[in-house]
Amino acid sequence: MVALETLVYLIVGLAVMMIGYLIIDLLIPADFPKEIQEGNKAVGWVSAGIYAGLGFIIRSALVSFTQSVEQDLLQGVLSTAIYAAIGIAAFIIGYFAVDIVNRKFNFNQEISRKNEAAGIMIFGIFMGVAFIVSGVIQ
Repeated sequence: MVALETLVYLIVGLAVMMIGYLIIDLLIPADFPKEIQEGNKAVGWVSAGIYAGLGFIIRSALVSFTQSVEQDLLQGVLSTAIYAAIGIAAFIIGYFAVDIVNRKFNFNQEISRKNEAAGIMIFGIFMGVAFIVSGVIQ
């Protein structure tokens, strides 16, 4: 049963991370796949933040789920998807909130200019948000 649960959560986790990536790619005005093909490290950092942050949130949801009362696999998958959706929304809020507050430069423009420092900063925002969401879950 553990092998089946591992496989199910792996599939769900990867699907959720890819969906989160696509949603954030739609909201940030840069074509992520094209930019990565062109070697835009800033977009690489943003992408890494999406995947690592969502992976961390999903991990926390799984740990929280396994420590709670016995529930079935479907309930675990649904709660994991819900927490991941909250994480995606939190990433988006964090991205735009910091961008609005920070008036010295614009994330969208800096990412398009391949400013790696901006990508690293966004990576940090996503990971910080993931830590917060993860802490609430556990």
